[in-house]
Amino acid sequence: MAGWHLEHTYAERLPELFHSPATPVAVREPHLIAFNRPLAATLGLDPQALERPGLETLAGVLAGNALPEASRPIAQAYAGHQFGHFTSLGDGRAILIGEQITPSGERFDVQLKGAGPTRFSRRGDGRAALGPMLREYIISEAMHALGIPTTRSLAVVTTGEPVYRETVLQGAVLTRVAASHIRVGTMQWAAAHGGESATRALADYTLQRHYPDLVESPAPYVALFEAILARQASLIARWQLVGFVHGVMNTDNMALSGETIDYGPCAFMDAYDPATVFSSIDAGARYAYGNQPTIAQWNLARLAEAMLPLFDPDADRAVEQATAALDRFPDLFQRHWLDGIRGKLGLFAPEPDDAALVGDLLAWMHRRSADFTNTFRSLTSGRLVEDAANRDADLETWQFRLKARRSRQSQSAGEVSVLMQQHNPAVIPRNHNVENALLAATSRGDVSVMNRLLEVLATPYDHHRDLPAFSAPASGGGRYRTFCGT
Repeated sequence: MAGWHLEHTYAERLPELFHSPATPVAVREPHLIAFNRPLAATLGLDPQALERPGLETLAGVLAGNALPEASRPIAQAYAGHQFGHFTSLGDGRAILIGEQITPSGERFDVQLKGAGPTRFSRRGDGRAALGPMLREYIISEAMHALGIPTTRSLAVVTTGEPVYRETVLQGAVLTRVAASHIRVGTMQWAAAHGGESATRALADYTLQRHYPDLVESPAPYVALFEAILARQASLIARWQLVGFVHGVMNTDNMALSGETIDYGPCAFMDAYDPATVFSSIDAGARYAYGNQPTIAQWNLARLAEAMLPLFDPDADRAVEQATAALDRFPDLFQRHWLDGIRGKLGLFAPEPDDAALVGDLLAWMHRRSADFTNTFRSLTSGRLVEDAANRDADLETWQFRLKARRSRQSQSAGEVSVLMQQHNPAVIPRNHNVENALLAATSRGDVSVMNRLLEVLATPYDHHRDLPAFSAPASGGGRYRTFCGT
């Protein structure tokens, strides 16, 4: 693919403790079934230039059969607390081919997921199945359109080879693009396997790559931790505001850049319920929707433990600094969440009773098993109380309180409507629509269903379309389950 401008600062600036050479294993019959042309343009890539005679096909490059000349593929090492239990991990089926420098000067990791075994595969086959890779493509691009920081998907290529899980599945490779793949678990790996010197090296690299304005801070490592914490507070608030459930918030799935990473058993909530769990492996509901802020703080506490020697030579003072930062997380998250929920209600400035106003609406939604997205969409259009299905004295009383609250702000009704449309998506990746798209692609080779879904999800805040097939929850309700791609 013409336009590659790859660098390799992660491998060049960090010791081999953090990475290992890895060569993608060629696949039998690569076939491109999803390609993100807008993202390719942002990266500075020109797929048409690849079709010149004598060059590998686009599918072959993105499957790992023929890498760009400047690539230096590696697998990255990291650890992680998985459902609360610490373990050493690493890229068992993902290979980083380099860091693409875009025309605007930005730096993005380009990673092939499912490209074959690495040093960290732990007896795994290093491959990926088509369904989970398409799920990540759909959900990550939907999150991007919703304005939520996220890794993105450049392409999905089928391999023409089987993948053996509980059943025989089609193999595929996803090309993932990320600000970086540095995780809380990467810092944990450094602390566990390299001690203070390795942790300092990774912290210095993270500062330079993601937080360069903090390099000259009087206490740069404390400042780095506080900045990571702040980004995570903002990110998790954005998840909560659209009903997104990550499903597997292990510490190896929390990126220090502040992006959403790893779309395994994830889904979007239909009926509002803080106890919502989709993951088939989360038997204890550790990663339920309502637990996500608490889990984020728990993960950050594990990051702080890894970084403690960098905060202060005196262990007690280091713990005090880490604890003071961690104690600010709930208030910081709540501030981000309240700011966002005010936008969803058409409120421009804070008032002391806003949390109670929101809480009462959510309590009504929970009692009525009201659809999370469509409740706020109906509120945006002014039809929430008028809807016959919502006839309820409690809701009418609440609506009166909201009107009284809005009457105390100077903005016009038109300005209120615009604000709400900007904060309340009209469509989300409804679970049944995602499953229908995956089924069509995996069982019939029909990607048109997925392409239509992606087209709709690209403009989630367009309230002028009437698309009941994409805005309505699944008929019949029921418990929706998702499964980890491994």
